[in-house]
Amino acid sequence: MKRLLVTYAIPSESLNALKERFEVIVPEEGSFSREEVLRLVPNCEAMLSMFSFKVDREVMDAGKSLKIISNFGVGYNNIDISYAKERGIVVTNTPDPVVEPTAELAFALMSDLARRVSECDAKLKRRDDGLKWGVMENLGVGLWGKRLGIVGLGNIGKAIARRALVSGMEVVYYNRHPLSWLEEDYLGVSYLPFEELLATSDYLSLNTPLTESTFHLMDQTTIAQMKRGAFLINTARGPVVDEAALVSALRSGHLAGAGLDVYEFEPAITDDLLTMDNVVLVPHIGTATMDARIEMGNYAAENILLFFRGEEPLSVVVGEK
Repeated sequence: MKRLLVTYAIPSESLNALKERFEVIVPEEGSFSREEVLRLVPNCEAMLSMFSFKVDREVMDAGKSLKIISNFGVGYNNIDISYAKERGIVVTNTPDPVVEPTAELAFALMSDLARRVSECDAKLKRRDDGLKWGVMENLGVGLWGKRLGIVGLGNIGKAIARRALVSGMEVVYYNRHPLSWLEEDYLGVSYLPFEELLATSDYLSLNTPLTESTFHLMDQTTIAQMKRGAFLINTARGPVVDEAALVSALRSGHLAGAGLDVYEFEPAITDDLLTMDNVVLVPHIGTATMDARIEMGNYAAENILLFFRGEEPLSVVVGEK
């Protein structure tokens, strides 16, 4: 029986089908340490890795029998892809299950900021003397009739667009490669050049992968090009935003607020962001629903099962079946 190393205790129901065909090595709770992985991975033909666990050259060299690394997550920055390709190890990921929960969170951050929900909640709970009640107090802004600019209209961006459209927002987007006019018409969105999108959007949602070209995509220059009073939402990757530039724009009032699920130096967070009432922060929970975790586990498991049946996995990052 082939051996499968699972680096993190994912929902047990996702492992049931695998246990019929593999000797599954999985921690009882939490995750295996790096040292434990290096000790356990020899003689394992497959690894189901968590997006937070670094699968580098050392790990792959220890796993001399590895044929597939099934990553639990859509991102695969944790894996040395070039070395996996050199070794002939197939790498897969789980893009589909993350779409709806990430879109839900992005929209929740946007709604929270617009209506100052977290700010008012915190002030009430700490009995802030500065909190006033009244018809003209604690005023936020609406979503209805506002323009949402989406940078990166992939599956998650499209899911955010659907939510925005039913909330009465206008949705514009920027991609390196614009969609066809037929798809734009079907989705109800319009393409804008990047600079125009920045200058005219009331809300800006970042939904790009982290690459050399998107590192600090939002820096001092591009943030300054954003519409004054706009809100920035980042559920993509932390280093897409230069946090020092973001803090400066928030302090000056150029931006009205920011909602962040990811951070430039994660898990560290720029201190200034922790003190601002107009910033809503969550600890990288874009996909953190039990439904999503089970679905991601099932997807990662199916990638492994398909591979060893000689079929194409659901989502291949590198390699062939």
